[in-house]
Amino acid sequence: MAIDPMSAAAAYRANAGVGRAFNTGAQEETAQSSGSSFVDLVRDAAKDAIDTNYRAEEVTARAMAGQANVTEVVTALAEAEGTLNTIVTVRDRVISAYQEILRMPI
Repeated sequence: MAIDPMSAAAAYRANAGVGRAFNTGAQEETAQSSGSSFVDLVRDAAKDAIDTNYRAEEVTARAMAGQANVTEVVTALAEAEGTLNTIVTVRDRVISAYQEILRMPI
């Protein structure tokens, strides 16, 4: 699945606040006072990923004790796998973007 920069920017804009431009000077104070930033977005995503993996471990442990059925285990593990795949994909994209920035002429 190819993601072009324009659709990625549009998705970020939709999630980070409609119509907000890159922060410079006085705009930075507005962004900080709104309580939502890219760092918060990443932090929340990481917390959600960790929580999903903890739930999968907890359901697996319950299944070993005979307190959970197979459907719960498969569902929890599928969610954890999907989360891990998403995290790895985002990490790969961030590394790729960083490498491309390093190749830019100054």
